[in-house]
Amino acid sequence: MSDVRVTVQRDSEREERVVTTGTTAADLFQGERSVVAARVAGELKDLAYEVADGDAVEPVEITSEDGLNILRHSTAHVMAQAVQELFPEAKLGIGPPIKDGFYYDFDVETPFHPDDLKRIEKKMQEIQKRGQKFARRAVSDDAAREELADEPYKLELIGLKGSAADAAEGASAEVGAGELTIYDNLDAKTGELCWKDLCRGPHLPSTRAIPAFKLMRSAAAYWRGSEKNKQLQRIYGTAWPTKDELKAHLEFLVEAEKRDHRKLGAELDLFSFPEELGPGLAVFHPKGGVVRKVMEDYSRQRHEVSGYEFVNTPHLSKERLFEISGHLPHYGESMFPAIEFDEQNYRLKAMNCPMHNLIFKSRGRSYRELPLRLFEFGTVYRYEKSGVVHGLTRSRGFTQDDSHIYCTKEQMPEELDTLLTFVLDLLRDYGLSEFELELSTRDESDKFIGSDEDWEEATEALRQAAEKQGLPLVPDPGGAAYYGPKISVQAKDAIGRSWQMSTLQVDFNQPKRFGLEYTAADGSKQQPVMLHRALFGSIERFFGVLLEHYAGAFPAWLAPVQATCIPIGDAHVPYLQEFAAQAKAKGLRIEVDSSSDRMQKKIRNAQKSKVPFMIIAGDEDVANGAVSFRYRDGSQKNGIPRDEAIAELLDVVERRVQV
Repeated sequence: MSDVRVTVQRDSEREERVVTTGTTAADLFQGERSVVAARVAGELKDLAYEVADGDAVEPVEITSEDGLNILRHSTAHVMAQAVQELFPEAKLGIGPPIKDGFYYDFDVETPFHPDDLKRIEKKMQEIQKRGQKFARRAVSDDAAREELADEPYKLELIGLKGSAADAAEGASAEVGAGELTIYDNLDAKTGELCWKDLCRGPHLPSTRAIPAFKLMRSAAAYWRGSEKNKQLQRIYGTAWPTKDELKAHLEFLVEAEKRDHRKLGAELDLFSFPEELGPGLAVFHPKGGVVRKVMEDYSRQRHEVSGYEFVNTPHLSKERLFEISGHLPHYGESMFPAIEFDEQNYRLKAMNCPMHNLIFKSRGRSYRELPLRLFEFGTVYRYEKSGVVHGLTRSRGFTQDDSHIYCTKEQMPEELDTLLTFVLDLLRDYGLSEFELELSTRDESDKFIGSDEDWEEATEALRQAAEKQGLPLVPDPGGAAYYGPKISVQAKDAIGRSWQMSTLQVDFNQPKRFGLEYTAADGSKQQPVMLHRALFGSIERFFGVLLEHYAGAFPAWLAPVQATCIPIGDAHVPYLQEFAAQAKAKGLRIEVDSSSDRMQKKIRNAQKSKVPFMIIAGDEDVANGAVSFRYRDGSQKNGIPRDEAIAELLDVVERRVQV
């Protein structure tokens, strides 16, 4: 046996080792149970990988992002094996890891029932305890087709090997490597084949290395995400490095379900999704309309102070406009089909920017007008597939708080810095405080337009603006818009979920395509830089995020009803109506519950409505010209003079604090 020299890399530490031929990655990390795979020359490898001379080998912990993906993909294989043991006729689709879990698609005659999931989970537990080994082997395309002749969806993936990333979401987990590989599940004692699947890997060493998992639900899903294809049955599950982490995740999901904005929207009578309108199209009820108006009014006020000018544009235009902007060739699949009339094709607006370009171009512009900041609450329409429509956070018709800033290249750095500060400050006003920034750049794909020089300059300007904020900056290679790089503000909500909020993009390309120009100080014609900025993303989506962040209990300044007046008896109703009129005159949103319900029932109703304040009055309050406050937490403050009570309400609203 000859010697093999390898380097074990742990963060910044490097350890040179001399081992014998045939040494595996598992041998290098013997006894380290948290290590589930290795990274060699940037590629993930199974622990069974035999190291070669000169390899730099890095351990992959189960708690790392790669480690979690390996755990979850391995669990998906166990689930698929369990399904085929219980339902032998089931055909395999795709089974990738996803955020916090995994799924696998199956072609079965009858949709899965919750009782089926219990049976499948029990069978998975049996497979896990058997400690079957995951064994990788490379195969040729022809050999794979022969072995998987009874799996029509796998055969289709083999044919798409060269374009796996575009074949379907998750397909790269199956056939994304340069060669095809099959993973066999082998009996731990006899080595006999128990099950196999087309997969690029890597996987855990054995099924026994799966610490904790649970199946969550089943749903219908179209093969390769296309409604033109057959509908399969998808089973979702979750897997974690420890049972405690699984328990914590399940508790988190219970809390998240309580905060689901669709559920809260119905309970609090804020909005609905009438079937007659179609998926992804919401109507806002009066109370929801109040919240939305307050959001819009405050945003308008802040924009006015910051030098923005308000514009309005139509909901549709001739198709040609979106050809000029580049949206039709690069974004057409997300636009609604053409509407033909007057012997021309029209399109519902998917973006506001092309119309803002027309406003800029409507007359000659001077450098003295720049930066020109145009702002619009512009409603747009996007053809989201029915499977991804999700309440207000993923809808087909929504209103963007959209602005486009036209400036000189010299003004661009300062403008980006000011813009990002403005965005973050406004989000903080709405109660969000924990952020990270994501810098999306281009890759080698042909979907991106424009010169390398323009992209490099725009990307560097965004990077410098982001770094000034002192927030974590996360790279997102290939995630840029087709016309330019962008910064996305990621905000964490009250239970730690990350939401993409505002986006800020630099665009040298649309000004070129529209022929935008201004007269410079020397009299020459110059092209402006165009900055795209959506602060909320969409008002509807931001509404949904805030509703979940606050679990429906909006701070008083946003609450549809800021206080409910509750009389102890009918005789106290006129007194509270007088108090409410006085408060309304100061701009407060206040109601009097004069129903025939008993006082305790009125208090429960106000609690269910998540009203920030309850104003209670009885004989003593009336006699003293006072009221009593009952807060959301059940505490109470009695005998507050009416003027002081209104002043406290106004103070809480003005300071935008939670109570």
